[in-house]
Amino acid sequence: MDDFFVGGLSSQETESKAIKSEYDIIIIGAGPGGLTAAIYAGRSRLDTAVIEKLAPGGQIAVSDRVDNYPGFPDGISGEELTKRMEKQAKKFGAEFISDEVRSVSESKTENYFFVETASHGTIKAKSVIIATGADPVKLPVPEEEKFRGRGISYCATCDAAFFKNKVVAVVGGGDTAIADAIYLTKFAKEVIVVHRRDQLRAVKALQEEAFSNPKIKFQWDSVSVHVLGDNKVEGLEVENVKTKERTVLKVDGIFVAIGTVPNSGFVRGLVETTDRGFVVTDKNRQTSKPGIFAVGDVRDTPLRQVVTAAGDGAIAEFSAEQYIKSKERGV
Repeated sequence: MDDFFVGGLSSQETESKAIKSEYDIIIIGAGPGGLTAAIYAGRSRLDTAVIEKLAPGGQIAVSDRVDNYPGFPDGISGEELTKRMEKQAKKFGAEFISDEVRSVSESKTENYFFVETASHGTIKAKSVIIATGADPVKLPVPEEEKFRGRGISYCATCDAAFFKNKVVAVVGGGDTAIADAIYLTKFAKEVIVVHRRDQLRAVKALQEEAFSNPKIKFQWDSVSVHVLGDNKVEGLEVENVKTKERTVLKVDGIFVAIGTVPNSGFVRGLVETTDRGFVVTDKNRQTSKPGIFAVGDVRDTPLRQVVTAAGDGAIAEFSAEQYIKSKERGV
């Protein structure tokens, strides 16, 4: 069996490196937020480990092109951008561990946290940064995996520009879906909102703006059943939940906004989360548990973008560093 490559190292190479029993900072997750925190921690000469169960990069790593990250006027692939971040973090000394974190707990006698992993046992850390992201609720059709990144998108602000003068569908009826639909009208010639109910769930202000936009049409009482096309999206088959009648919408792209699921289960009960599971933080990105910080999509935040995750990472690392220093001074 081929080695599974993680962070430029094969699984055999990763396992051959000795994993320390404790670190100053453990960063859980290697998306843009976690990688940025690792860069800052390394530059601060903190003993830093990044634990990632999959390949570094997070969701953005599968994006063909990122056009809205500062410094890349011609765009850059998500894979290339996050590889550069990873390389930079390693340059400053961050260690990468391929493993899954099962739980985080607090020492009752020392200023340490215990990070329990699936393969490397328990590792101690003076501070922990949660950067595990959130997964979008997938479009419930058999062809979702085939067309993901080939017409199916979960980020309108990331991919809208690729559908200039085309017809697209937005699946969902909440705030995110309607905000996405409005945003997409800046590029697409027509936006069809597909919603399973006969009225929207979005706030009234968004509804009013959407209803007054001539580019936005509505497919009420409808759910997605099939995505059509060969190598790219060419249509969306929907079914009316009341009449069971099926209709094919000729669209070039499908933007899905039916919710996200934060990867926060391993800290539920330890830190405060919203009803939906997003980690609550203050302006310093500190959670309700001093010494534990959260960044990026796992955090309760109004905007989930690479640039905001990176900003979170910088703030969280600075805050974690100050926390560690305060504990060393006995404060």
